[in-house]
Amino acid sequence: MLDQYDQLTASCAAINKQWPKTPSVGIILGSGLGGVTGALTDTVTIPYESIPHFAQSTAHGHAGQLVCGSLEGVPVVVMEGRMHAYEGYPQSQITFPVRALKRLGIELLIVTNACGGLNPNYRTGEIMLIDDHINLMHGNPLIGINDERLGPRFPDMSAPYTPDLIDAAMGVARKEDFVAHRGVYVAVTGPNLETRAEYRFLRTIGADVVGMSTVPEVIVAVHSGLRVLGISVITDMCFPDALEVATVEKILAVARSAEPKLRAIVTAAVRAQSMARSQSGA
Repeated sequence: MLDQYDQLTASCAAINKQWPKTPSVGIILGSGLGGVTGALTDTVTIPYESIPHFAQSTAHGHAGQLVCGSLEGVPVVVMEGRMHAYEGYPQSQITFPVRALKRLGIELLIVTNACGGLNPNYRTGEIMLIDDHINLMHGNPLIGINDERLGPRFPDMSAPYTPDLIDAAMGVARKEDFVAHRGVYVAVTGPNLETRAEYRFLRTIGADVVGMSTVPEVIVAVHSGLRVLGISVITDMCFPDALEVATVEKILAVARSAEPKLRAIVTAAVRAQSMARSQSGA
């Protein structure tokens, strides 16, 4: 971790050269959710390969670029695509962009993902606000010598997802009249989908949905002192006794169909962040 501080300086300098504004919100878009960038104005798109020390996104449905612009008049930086452990990257590299967004100036990280539903009360196309998570990725992005300039050695994880942001997002769902749940996300390494026995195990230990991302980024966000809102789009159901074959094409199609719900929550969160900054005089 000790080498990341100087690497972040180089990364942010390259971003600021093309987009010199200071964002207050960072957004990570998961598989099939890239269309949210259509709500931005005055955009500047920066491919990951042009940013020093950024890894390349190779997953389906991930464009692999930063989209910088304004949403509700608020400067934001959107990661259109993320990196995953199953692509062969260490967790410190997967989460490096989160640290870059923090260095650029964000105070709020909105992280989204496509996931499989484990809770029998959930249905495909619905939204789940992440209330807590379980890390089964056999790693942690904070392993190694800690750099106090980036965060504390032992960050508290009693509430990694900011409670008032979850409450507000649930309120948006009620106002817009769509189903939103509040539950637990479990992260596994992938890339294969799970077996029937594994789905039973994950449900038994308290997970409502399962995915292959998000948790490393949230750990680093908490380490960095950011407020976090986590949003999962349920793209397939993982009921072991009635399991259907899942395909990438079907998962991406369901994710894209849920974009209006996702966009409503993200837009409201950005608007609330702007109001909070105005009231604080920032």
